[in-house]
Amino acid sequence: MDRYGAAKKVGLISILGNIFLRIIKFSIGIISNSQAMIADAANSAGDIFASLMTFIGNKIASEPKDDKHNFGHGKAEYIFSMFISLSMILVAFKLLYDSVSSLLFKNTFIFSWLLVFVCITTIIVKFCLFLYTNHLSKKQENILINATKKDHRNDCIVTTFTLISVLLSLANIYWFDGIVGIGISLIICATGIKIFIESYNILMDVSVDDTTRDIILDIAHTYKEIKKVENLSSSPVGYQHFVSLTIYVDGTMSTFESHELADNLENDIKALDNIYDAIVHVNPY
Repeated sequence: MDRYGAAKKVGLISILGNIFLRIIKFSIGIISNSQAMIADAANSAGDIFASLMTFIGNKIASEPKDDKHNFGHGKAEYIFSMFISLSMILVAFKLLYDSVSSLLFKNTFIFSWLLVFVCITTIIVKFCLFLYTNHLSKKQENILINATKKDHRNDCIVTTFTLISVLLSLANIYWFDGIVGIGISLIICATGIKIFIESYNILMDVSVDDTTRDIILDIAHTYKEIKKVENLSSSPVGYQHFVSLTIYVDGTMSTFESHELADNLENDIKALDNIYDAIVHVNPY
């Protein structure tokens, strides 16, 4: 399965799983008036949107390059991951407001074993989804899969604390419910900001990391004919980078030999997993 096929499968499975959890969480949360469960249900609504963005973004990113998009459509992954991050941040602020209000006005809720059942069901479903997406993320470098994986992991943690707040209500301890709601909102916000920054960096054409840069220079220096390397620059193309650099060779070298050298170097650089394409310019030393 390629990276786009993997992301498509993750998106579809996550959509179905989150719709199921959203329905049972919201229904039981409203019946019992549990702010933590309602917050958890709102989180699931955000998860549905995120999963949908994963599916759509992946579909666009998988399209091959064409005359109008010479480097393909890979940046769609980061555009849609930014949509996901913004939706998470908006949901987080709404939940924070509702949870603080619940805490200040000392709202209570009706304990029900259904709340416990929903929490346990959510933890099991989300943990299974986390294991699945974590397995795929190790095989495929895809920001949409990674964002979904982090979301499933956070949901496991969030719902565990929701379960604790539900059980504490048996001892008439209701303030923890509002605290959990606040905690959920902060976790969602932090995750959203992290995904936003990662997407923003790619869309703003961040260069390759220092390790990759050093590897490219080391490759160039393996050619004894190359006297000097300059103007190494790069631009992201989806999850990979386009690289260009200038090499200096003996001015007496024939045009054929110098271009053959440049072609070989380009092929060596393109063999790196995170390089989309490479252009090597040749100048006389």
